[in-house]
Amino acid sequence: MQNTGLQLTSINGVDRIAAADWDACACPEATMGRPADPFTTHRFLKALEDSGSVGDGSGWDPHHFVLRDGSRVVGVAPVYAKYHSQGEYIFDHAFADAWTRAGQSYYPKLQCAVPFTPATGRRILVVPDREDDAGGVMLQGLSRAAAQNGLSSAHVTFCTEEEARKGADQGYLHRVTEQFHWQDAGFGDFDGFLGALSSRKRKAIRKERATAADFGGTIHELTGDAIEPEHWDAFWTFYQDTGARKWGRPYLTRDFFAAAQASLRDDILLVMARNNGRWVAGALHFIGRDTLFGRYWGCIEDHPCLHFELCYYRGIDFALRNGMSRVEAGAQGSHKLARGYLPRKVHSLHHFPDPRFHDAVARYLSEERSAMEHEIDLLADMGPFRKIAGRPQHQEEPQ
Repeated sequence: MQNTGLQLTSINGVDRIAAADWDACACPEATMGRPADPFTTHRFLKALEDSGSVGDGSGWDPHHFVLRDGSRVVGVAPVYAKYHSQGEYIFDHAFADAWTRAGQSYYPKLQCAVPFTPATGRRILVVPDREDDAGGVMLQGLSRAAAQNGLSSAHVTFCTEEEARKGADQGYLHRVTEQFHWQDAGFGDFDGFLGALSSRKRKAIRKERATAADFGGTIHELTGDAIEPEHWDAFWTFYQDTGARKWGRPYLTRDFFAAAQASLRDDILLVMARNNGRWVAGALHFIGRDTLFGRYWGCIEDHPCLHFELCYYRGIDFALRNGMSRVEAGAQGSHKLARGYLPRKVHSLHHFPDPRFHDAVARYLSEERSAMEHEIDLLADMGPFRKIAGRPQHQEEPQ
């Protein structure tokens, strides 16, 4: 594709591009430290591909976009041909059902996303000095690729609000859903966070933490070189158990965790529980520049409140101790509300080449967006923070 001197191509694996060229677009801020999040880095996407978690037989076929100006790479995007809607967390099963009932095939579709990762971040990744033109070319290329290849649709999921706004300007449909995030409001430490809660919620959290602490074993926080292969052996067992109970088949292969040990361990916080000489439960978090991202949990022994401790409270405590302002604890889960995680808007973009279907989905999303914004407002008012003049003391405007 040619546009204003720019050439857009696709590659069937992230190893087809140098890591330095990819990361110059995906995480230019990493030259000064950590990336905003690790999920669009070359190392993370390569771990997914090298481990077979995506690729042949997974329903996620890589067709990553690369935008060049001459010999210089100025933009990239993680793009996949999708043969199902699993592992996305922005649920479009209703769209698929409607299109199938109309006698059409919804799959494959084109998806700009990070597989199995419901975490908001940039998806149209361009170098800082080309944000005005390169991003628009890539969004146009995504919708054009869907139309030219006879695909039902193109989607950009868990994008930033700014990307959603730019996509809407180019004719994409803007969808709003929700997650629950914890946000620091100058608490200082965990006791400061508790002090901002209503008395009843504060007592409930203290009781849950005390219950978890008395489970009979010890809790360990591991990152970087402190993570060893034995921890992944144990966590793989936890992950399989959770995956089998929740969605039938775990998305990640065992080899992904070996790749994580090799190239991602500095991006990871493992919170592990040990009892009677063996690891019995664990939670995996990814570390961003300013945000801790909770991703996976599992156990081989059931202990009251241990899940809350490893997934939520240890995440908040780690963030506060390390100067991080946000904890994202993954998809869904209104039970997080009582534990200080408030509802936040999640943005995605959707394009359907068929104008009739595009218009039908637009009407649906307009009504859904209104209902979702109303729900977010209601849930925010139900949060656990102390009220001042009828408003939660530490409630920010939903983002």
